[in-house]
Amino acid sequence: MWRVFPGLFRRRIMLAHLKKKKRFVCLFLALLMLMGCQGSRGEEIQEEKQEGEIRKEENREEENQEPQDVRLPQVLSTEDNYRTYYEVFVYSFFDGNGDGTGDLKGLVEKLDYINDGDPATTEDLGCDGIWLMPVMPSASYHKYDVMDYYAIDPEYGTMEDFENFMAECDKRGIKVILDLVINHSSSEHPWFKEAAAYLAELGDGEPSLADCPYVDYYHFSKEQKTGYSQVPGSDVWYYESQFSYTMPDLNLYNESLREEIGKIVDFWIAKGVGGFRLDAVKEYETGADSANIEILSWFSDMVKGKREDAYLVGEAWTDISTYEKYYESGIDSLFNFAFADSEGIIAKVVKGSSPASGYGKALQNIEERFKEYNPDYIDAPFYTNHDMGRSAGYYSGENSPSQTKIAGALNLFMSGNAFIYYGEELGMKGSGKDENKRAPMYFYEDKEAEGMCRGPADMDGIKMKYGSYEIQEKDPYSVYNYYKKAIRLRGIYPAIRRGSVENLEQFADDTLTAFSKSWEDEKIYLFCNLAPEERVITLDGLEGEIQGIAEELCVDEKVPALKEGTLTLPGYGIVILK
Repeated sequence: MWRVFPGLFRRRIMLAHLKKKKRFVCLFLALLMLMGCQGSRGEEIQEEKQEGEIRKEENREEENQEPQDVRLPQVLSTEDNYRTYYEVFVYSFFDGNGDGTGDLKGLVEKLDYINDGDPATTEDLGCDGIWLMPVMPSASYHKYDVMDYYAIDPEYGTMEDFENFMAECDKRGIKVILDLVINHSSSEHPWFKEAAAYLAELGDGEPSLADCPYVDYYHFSKEQKTGYSQVPGSDVWYYESQFSYTMPDLNLYNESLREEIGKIVDFWIAKGVGGFRLDAVKEYETGADSANIEILSWFSDMVKGKREDAYLVGEAWTDISTYEKYYESGIDSLFNFAFADSEGIIAKVVKGSSPASGYGKALQNIEERFKEYNPDYIDAPFYTNHDMGRSAGYYSGENSPSQTKIAGALNLFMSGNAFIYYGEELGMKGSGKDENKRAPMYFYEDKEAEGMCRGPADMDGIKMKYGSYEIQEKDPYSVYNYYKKAIRLRGIYPAIRRGSVENLEQFADDTLTAFSKSWEDEKIYLFCNLAPEERVITLDGLEGEIQGIAEELCVDEKVPALKEGTLTLPGYGIVILK
């Protein structure tokens, strides 16, 4: 199945089918000789080379004593709410109409890059979910201030374009979750404009909901509190706007608004949307976690009542001791910020500022913590997103390419729904202001190539660290091909996606993390070397439990070996044992 990957994957195929192929090759060559077929000297040399490779692999197999029955059939499987999601900022992804701005037609054109719908091919990235950042009409480029919850922003196309996008995703088995921004609306939304005009005319009087029900859709006050802005045309009234004066906060306790939000959910579910990413859930009622949990509980129950298999993931950007409590709401997932960003668990263990042993320990710890609040939780690990500096900038020096790769694997090998930010798989760069973090997807070296986006207007010039997709796809050891294999391993082994973690503390140290993952009758052991130097590990205590190497994920041509209970793991190498 790994036929498009030279080097490592080709060797894995040879290894898996060696004994069958050997007999076939011999018979085939004998037949050619009997038939008097003549090949060119070049073909003879190529055959000798291939036979030499096969002999090399046979010797390696005997030396490493690596049984072949530990490998699973290379078949991808998709489970409804245990997927690998790809976060797409449509504006910067791919331009389908030539105006320099990404759109839904362009996204459809590049869907095969994300997933071509055929599990037997490996040309695609292999993600089976898409988190679509806001696509509704907005006055801003990022579209997190919604003017109409029932439409598509004209920059991105039409509702027909969206429906076509959903149909194409359905063909490929891709589940789409839509970014739903209900903490606030745009100040250009008709609800707010009508309420603001009413209050400006009202002056110092008391508002009547009979005259203007939208007044209670927001938080208005005659007092200018922290995070409040002045109502246009009024010197009396103010409104809550914690993020921006263009983003008035909604009052999610208002029953009429809740009914309206229910209709919005109905509308998008009818379009085929499989769930929602909920923006800024800890800001629904600023500084009031218990209120936010109650609102999330209402929303989750409401959505599940409409579509039981809908998937909900919330953004609560705060410390883990706070956001773990939000699982009390019954929401499926919360983004696991503890592992993300330049100072999260993943980046720290890769940079060596925290011991590698802490990663496996943390994996086991979060299971216990999250289950305490919701036994049915589904973790949502991610490494970077649209609000964070891109991860390729976290590392410097000669080891930075290897560190960029293995950090991505540490995210993808976590249980739950793993999320990848577009371009992360290419090692794209971008930090500082938000526009820099949302640069055009690096499909081609030529910035003027057809389909390439110009990016946000205020974006700085960004020099990428690694090559574009058109360069990296040809390099078997590129960041892109590394990510692609990691995603496929995640798809092949249910224990990676769903497994319960046991930290193998006896093997872990400053540069090595080791843990097992168990799901139903499958148990795998993962050893990750976070140092550039080779590690030799004696697997004491695992005798009888491990048959051999099931898979490896390495940053270059060096591969692991297992012989007589001793594992040799190359620098920045990961091995899956069974």
